[in-house]
Amino acid sequence: MTLSETAPTKPVTPLQPRPGPAEALADLLAGNRRFAAGRPRYGHHIAEAAARSSTQEPYAVVLGCIDSRVPLEAVFDQNFGSICVVRAGGHVLDRSVVGSVEFAVTELHAPLVVVLGHERCGAVAATVEALRTGVRPDGSLGYLVEEISPAVAEVGVDDPEAVDKALRRHVQRTVEQLRAASHLAAPIAADKIQVVGAVYDLDTGVVTLL
Repeated sequence: MTLSETAPTKPVTPLQPRPGPAEALADLLAGNRRFAAGRPRYGHHIAEAAARSSTQEPYAVVLGCIDSRVPLEAVFDQNFGSICVVRAGGHVLDRSVVGSVEFAVTELHAPLVVVLGHERCGAVAATVEALRTGVRPDGSLGYLVEEISPAVAEVGVDDPEAVDKALRRHVQRTVEQLRAASHLAAPIAADKIQVVGAVYDLDTGVVTLL
């Protein structure tokens, strides 16, 4: 008798039909309303993880910042297997980030991409300060500043709300870049996927679409 014959068979939990982009966005926003109201549906129990371990059919990929105050599965009150999460400082795009988003869309068939910025973003604030002073950080941190700089330049560093406005513009620019990515442009044109931008309020927990 072999090991495979004696090992118990893991049950496969049937998955719900995958929603389209509009339904996926509505579900994420509904989850955020539950989260902001203090009534989350999912507690991320190990039993839920095990029940969905055999396969994955995520209906969204969320690109966010690395900020520890913004746990993306919790912000949208999503269960195991529901969303793919990609994080980078200031949600800056590089080949790895874009490739991860493309994988979620083309291989896992996620119909929705959400770029989520957040208020009081340290990466955006550092970029505003760097452009104000003319002193840019060395190393790879300088790459983040370089990638966020166009959004800050459009807003202007003398604006008293430069960080807040630059954040929103940076989210919009990131959405525009993803929509133009080679492996995303075609499914977007065919209305198979949607790419949207949003901002998370650290104080209220509410996500607002841009």
